[in-house]
Amino acid sequence: MKILAIGDIVGTRAVAYIKENLWRTRSSLGIDLVVANGENASEIHGISALDAEDILSSGVDVITLGNHTFGKKDICAMLNDSSYIIRPANYPPCVPGAGSTVVNVGGWRVLCINALGTALMEAMACPFTTVDRILAREEGNYDFSILDFHAESSSEKMAIGRYFDGRINIIFGTHTHVATADEQILPSGTGYITDIGMTGPINGIIGADAQSVIERMRTKIPVYFKVADGEIRANGVVFDIDTDKGVVISVKRVTF
Repeated sequence: MKILAIGDIVGTRAVAYIKENLWRTRSSLGIDLVVANGENASEIHGISALDAEDILSSGVDVITLGNHTFGKKDICAMLNDSSYIIRPANYPPCVPGAGSTVVNVGGWRVLCINALGTALMEAMACPFTTVDRILAREEGNYDFSILDFHAESSSEKMAIGRYFDGRINIIFGTHTHVATADEQILPSGTGYITDIGMTGPINGIIGADAQSVIERMRTKIPVYFKVADGEIRANGVVFDIDTDKGVVISVKRVTF
């Protein structure tokens, strides 16, 4: 089973790029399941229901989110109604949506989990405890598992990877929009990478217009970030699971 994880989709132009290119990429790589982080799809500041629907119709099977989950209020109803879009599980339980879902992939049950980091980010429930509880609750209801850990700190992502090594098949990080070069299979068999990068314009700063980011950093005056112009590129990682043995056998970064 080949699973493609796509990095943070930044802006509506990136949504259009996915619509144009993903089905062809799925076919050429032999992909069985696509998971994409969509929290910046609506011009960086959240994801609208319309953009979410476009992403799902473009070949993405599950959308994960992050700290900008509720940037667009119309996503709330979709979070409650659809099992194909999930938000971080360690948000307070009163908010719309769920932090995990189980999807069928060729007869295999795949548990997808989304969680937020807490280092250098807004305070949330402990991601370690939160994911532990999901695994306990879903025991016996899935065959393979995936975690999108949306976090700022590389060390926190690595700690999550090591803590759940052998208990979650695939763990990848999102949020920094910069792909790391540490794709690997951890000692107990988990396919892991600290960050899978982004899908968006490559000429800005992590997808945003460079001048607005520089102005914010240089002056410390708040600036509304806009999506950068120019070429779009998609970053992702392909995880290959040997379904007979139940283990990840390869982890490869891809761009398209």
